[in-house]
Amino acid sequence: MNWKKAIIITLDIVIGVYLVLAVTAFNKPEERSSVCNEVRISIEKTDPQGFLNEEDIRQILVSSHLMPLGKPMDKISVRQIEEKLSGNNLIESAQCYKTQSGHVCISLRQRVPVVRVMADNDDDYYVDNHGESMTPTGYSCDVIVATGSITRSYAKKRLFAVANVIQADQFWKNQVVQLNILTDGSVELIPRVGEHIAYLGQPTDISHKLQRLQKFYLYGLSQAGWNKYSRISVEFDNQIICKRTK
Repeated sequence: MNWKKAIIITLDIVIGVYLVLAVTAFNKPEERSSVCNEVRISIEKTDPQGFLNEEDIRQILVSSHLMPLGKPMDKISVRQIEEKLSGNNLIESAQCYKTQSGHVCISLRQRVPVVRVMADNDDDYYVDNHGESMTPTGYSCDVIVATGSITRSYAKKRLFAVANVIQADQFWKNQVVQLNILTDGSVELIPRVGEHIAYLGQPTDISHKLQRLQKFYLYGLSQAGWNKYSRISVEFDNQIICKRTK
């Protein structure tokens, strides 16, 4: 009985050691995936595009000592990378994950600027599509410029909505060069084609006003000439008031 018991115990030990070694061997990652061998950065495309590119993201990670390239995978904190990037003024959201092949993948969505404010009070900043201000020092973006009497409150509550409507319409996106805000908060539009100023009045019902103005462009100015009028007002419903060029 002791002999049989010894054999059973020995077999149990052998099987146990085998299982431990087998599990360890099968779960051990490949040598090349034990450290980060590639950082993949994906920035969601928007229109207009944001301020940052892949190289900018890499520089942010390097300067904050979070660049994962060459580091052991188990020492890389995806949470720290996400928090660092999401805390950037120009980034809306960031997601990061690791793969078994030694890659660290980063997906970003930037904040989308829709208008640049260059106000009479010397304020110079961008406003995104949610109405939040952005001050991207050292960066520039090709968006509509808004000048005149613009407070931060006006930009947040009204101006960004006007810019969003223009940005969403391909015709007006190509046609509008500048917006000018008068002291009473009303809006002037400076077009790319023609030497006139289009007056929209208060920034309400902008889509409807631009539709009427576009029809006047197509059926009026195309016949009369783009430089016949110096000012075109679509402030009021059911009428378009034009001032002839002297």
